[in-house]
Amino acid sequence: MNVALIFAGGTGQRMNSRAKPKQFLELHGKPVLLYTLDHFEEHQEIDHIIVVCLENWINELQLMLHRYDFKKIIKIVPGGSTGHESIYNGLKAMENICNKDDIVLIHDGVRPLISEELISENIAKAKKYNTAITAEAAKESVVQSRDGARIDHVPERSTMYVAKAPQSFNYPLIWKYYQMAQKEGLLSIDSAHLLSIYGVEMHMVKSTPNNMKITAPTDYYIFRALYEAMENKQILGI
Repeated sequence: MNVALIFAGGTGQRMNSRAKPKQFLELHGKPVLLYTLDHFEEHQEIDHIIVVCLENWINELQLMLHRYDFKKIIKIVPGGSTGHESIYNGLKAMENICNKDDIVLIHDGVRPLISEELISENIAKAKKYNTAITAEAAKESVVQSRDGARIDHVPERSTMYVAKAPQSFNYPLIWKYYQMAQKEGLLSIDSAHLLSIYGVEMHMVKSTPNNMKITAPTDYYIFRALYEAMENKQILGI
């Protein structure tokens, strides 16, 4: 099976939205999270979806999913205090669902501009290599600083990429390392970062354009503009 694990457990502190977490901000009356879920719901190769959600928003999410007639979502799991913990909770909820050859696609609930092709490429590469990390070539020079004041290193830009999502894995492999991290008290920025800590070989999938994560208020307005531009192109053929 191919199972999408969508984590939407964050409170969105950088969004400065007092009324709603960022994943529940709406465009045309529909929450951002549901735009993200649509891609996995409609993809023929995705068998199931598990959503990790803020605990006090689970009931609201269930009502939304019923309203929009989602069929593939089999579990909604309470999130943790960090993205790392939310992913751990989601992977744990899959223990009695996934088998040794199953693929899990881990994706941000606030990354709604992915494509069918990107999901397909993630599945194909993860089946072949056990790992598939969506990445985008860096558009500007990347600098490294250990203290936030002095620049220690400026790598060659042509070799630099930005990790995005989905990040897809053989389920037993990624669950093994999250359990190890839990025992050792390690926290990671994302799943690719976690595997890099343990020295696991990873394989890249080139990201599609505009695969943005909605984190700050400006991101929401960029998403709205991009989405409406794509809708106009589809409707008007421009």
